[in-house]
Amino acid sequence: MKKLMMLALAAAVGMFVLTGCGGGKDTKSYTTDLVSAMAEAGAFSESLEELDGDTAFALYKLEGYGLTREDLTDCAVLRSAGATCEEGAVLVLSDSDQAAKALEAMQAYVQAQISANESYRPAEIPKLEGAIVEQRGSSVLLVVANDLDAAKSVIPE
Repeated sequence: MKKLMMLALAAAVGMFVLTGCGGGKDTKSYTTDLVSAMAEAGAFSESLEELDGDTAFALYKLEGYGLTREDLTDCAVLRSAGATCEEGAVLVLSDSDQAAKALEAMQAYVQAQISANESYRPAEIPKLEGAIVEQRGSSVLLVVANDLDAAKSVIPE
C-alpha cells in the first residue's frame, strides 16, 4: 500500500512539473518589450510612432471580432507615420481564446493593408506578404519589417 501511495504521489508531482513548464513556444506569451527590441535590432527602415491601447484597439478593429477594450490588457505598437507599411505590435489579451480572436483580426488587417497598398505603394507589398502574425498564449505578434531577419533575431524561441 505504501508503494502504491508513493507511485501515486510521484505521478502527481510529475504531472504538476509538466503542467508548470507550459510546453514551450505555444503557451509562453510574447512580451511587450519585444517591439522595442525589434526596432533596436534594425528591423525597421524608419523611426516608428508609438500607439496607445485605445488607438491599437480601433486600428486593428478588434471590436469586430467580439473583443472589448477591456480584453486588451496590454500592448506595445510601433507603426509608420505613412512613409512605409512597417509596424511591430504585441497585443496582450485576457486569455488565449481572446488572443485567437485578435489573431484573426490581425490577419484580416494585413490582408486589408495588402489590398489598400497594391496600387498606392506597390514596393511595400513584399513586406506585407512576409508579415509575421502569430499567437503565443494570450498574446499576438504582428511584424511588418524592412529587415525581417533582424526582427526574427530577437523573437524568443
